[in-house]
Amino acid sequence: MRLFKHEKNLKDEIKFDPETQYAVIRSSICTGEKTAGFKNKKDGHFVEVMVIISSEDERRFKEIYGLDSVRTEY
Repeated sequence: MRLFKHEKNLKDEIKFDPETQYAVIRSSICTGEKTAGFKNKKDGHFVEVMVIISSEDERRFKEIYGLDSVRTEY
């Protein structure tokens, strides 16, 4: 996998704590725009990590953070 320059330190800049957060792709019902990030399990606060334009973007998001799957919310 080839990471873009801005992605190399993404995992250090935006931390993921599976104890308090879960990975999610938020998808707009109206526009179809997709954003990957992490949602707080307790209060629902969403931290945006990256815009998902293609399946390649989703694959990179999973690989950067070591995720097997990511749920989608509308």
